[in-house]
Amino acid sequence: MLFNCSECWKADSRKKVVALAQTYFAIQTRKMELLERDYNSLTEDEKRLYQRSLTKKGNYTLNQTAKKAGVKNFDKFHNAGYKGLYNGETAGDIAKRKGLRYREDILDNMGSDELAANLFRISQTEQKIRNDNVEGESKANNVHYKVGKKNRKTIKELGGMMPEDMPTPNKSLKELEKVNKKEIDI
Repeated sequence: MLFNCSECWKADSRKKVVALAQTYFAIQTRKMELLERDYNSLTEDEKRLYQRSLTKKGNYTLNQTAKKAGVKNFDKFHNAGYKGLYNGETAGDIAKRKGLRYREDILDNMGSDELAANLFRISQTEQKIRNDNVEGESKANNVHYKVGKKNRKTIKELGGMMPEDMPTPNKSLKELEKVNKKEIDI
């Protein structure tokens, strides 16, 4: 590491590299404050749309990493992660519990907090497979399960609501997108 961030405010700001670092961190801090304020002002449906967009991107990256690790059966791979996070439930079990129609996407029928829990599972699994150079389908499935299980344990330790206990929104994101499209067309 070039410098310790906590020390950069004590450093000599007359030095160009120090001044640039201080400016960079001040800008990044302000950006995060604005993003947090903007996110907190969103409605629950807007938060769901935002979190769902992130999970789509995260799943794409996870799938690419899993494929490189040797995963061929992606249903089994994703079910391993769900089983860890949802106390043994598969995607099919989650869909049944939520009362979804056949082939309806479970992620489109989650609230923002449940999507965030899944996004964390997705991102941490992708990082672990990549960082640990996991090779082989069964090893990748095992990593996904363990990451889901650890995320579940953390939620429980923090006193949070378990994902399977979170309410299913009244409208799927597909339904919300249709309503929004109709409003735009009018």
